[in-house]
Amino acid sequence: MVIPVHDLNPARRTPWVTYALIAANFVVFVFLTPGVVGSLTGGGSGLAELCDLQAFLDRYAAVPQELIHHRMPRLVPTGETGVGPQGPGCVVEPPAYGKSPELSVLTAMFLHGGWLHLLGNMLFLWIFGNNIEDRMGHLRYLLFYLVCGYAAAYGFALTNTGSSTPLIGASGAVAGVLGAYLVLYPRARVWVLVPFLIFLPLRLPAWIVLGLWFVLQAAYSSGAGVTGAGTVAYAAHVVGFVAGMLIAWPLKPGTPPPPEPGGLLFGRQARRGW
Repeated sequence: MVIPVHDLNPARRTPWVTYALIAANFVVFVFLTPGVVGSLTGGGSGLAELCDLQAFLDRYAAVPQELIHHRMPRLVPTGETGVGPQGPGCVVEPPAYGKSPELSVLTAMFLHGGWLHLLGNMLFLWIFGNNIEDRMGHLRYLLFYLVCGYAAAYGFALTNTGSSTPLIGASGAVAGVLGAYLVLYPRARVWVLVPFLIFLPLRLPAWIVLGLWFVLQAAYSSGAGVTGAGTVAYAAHVVGFVAGMLIAWPLKPGTPPPPEPGGLLFGRQARRGW
């Protein structure tokens, strides 16, 4: 898997929506997600913190069962700890709150399971989101981002109708941005790091970088070549990516091509660029 670090495709306007989305994701993760502040200050992640986090996710994350059947479970974690027949654990009770499954898709887009999850999504959004926002305009881009996130969540739910595992993350919406970028700027050059003994810098066309990403997500969604694939909603990535491609396709004829870079490769002047 290559790691993108920068694209050679300058935008004409400031991507305020992309900046706002990145900031919102960081604020929600650091200040609103239970246990994160404690981990930053050296606090432990004991049973109480885990129960609090589980209760938080059950309330604000998208759950496939709830999306498909439009109903909440009879029992949910309360965030409290107790001792039951099997030992210490989280206390469960009938929910003391109402939850809209449709609205939970929106809140789930701003929740992340850890720093790696958050930073990976925000890196891709930072690199590729500005050009899509530039092409669509601020308001249409925001609507596009949300539509791709909803498509990804419901697409995953339709293929996992019995799942009660909370679905969180901006991955589906970000995948839509990647799909749109592949359609609109397939020849844009992207600097990437390729892990090969060391991280090797290469400049590749976007269609290779994003095409490879999509192929890997599709393979992982079928369970090919991976173990424990159920911890990542790869099917949501695939659906979000395809949704982004389809929505962006009508914009392709009027999209100006990215500028041709000067040909720097590995810090030296190359005769012919990719």
